[in-house]
Amino acid sequence: MMIKSTPTPALMIAALMGLAACNPSSEPKTDAEGGQAAAVVAADAWCRPSPNGAKAGGCYVTLTAATDDRLTGGSTPRAGMVQVHEMKTENGMMTMGEMAQGLPLPAGEAVALAPGGTHLMLMELTAPLVAGETVPLTLNFADAAPVTVQAKVRQPSAAGTDHGAH
Repeated sequence: MMIKSTPTPALMIAALMGLAACNPSSEPKTDAEGGQAAAVVAADAWCRPSPNGAKAGGCYVTLTAATDDRLTGGSTPRAGMVQVHEMKTENGMMTMGEMAQGLPLPAGEAVALAPGGTHLMLMELTAPLVAGETVPLTLNFADAAPVTVQAKVRQPSAAGTDHGAH
């Protein structure tokens, strides 16, 4: 004997609501035409070890954007905030400060954040950055969706690239 059942409207609504709950709540960034925002590729992410008691640390990465974009900052569970900083020499003195407008990323051009120049500054560290560990960094951009990288904590690989503590 075959029993045929038809789902009730209440059961169908409950099933649809359950499916809707599985979808992510945030929409991905889109471009002006409504398409998916262009991606940024991150490579060779690493951070410098920080001394015990240090409240800040420097991290580096090479970024290549598919279209013109801007690195605006980031986040990590290891620090209270992540800022884009620039080191430069003015009047014979090296200075460092936040790039409030972010770092321009010209389309298709690899932009290297490196010691002695532009870098990510992890502020309000929750613990020292220790050589050999890995730090998750989520990078934020003006247009592209955020990119998360795993940055290895290590010393700079080449002599002569160390221009200060960042």
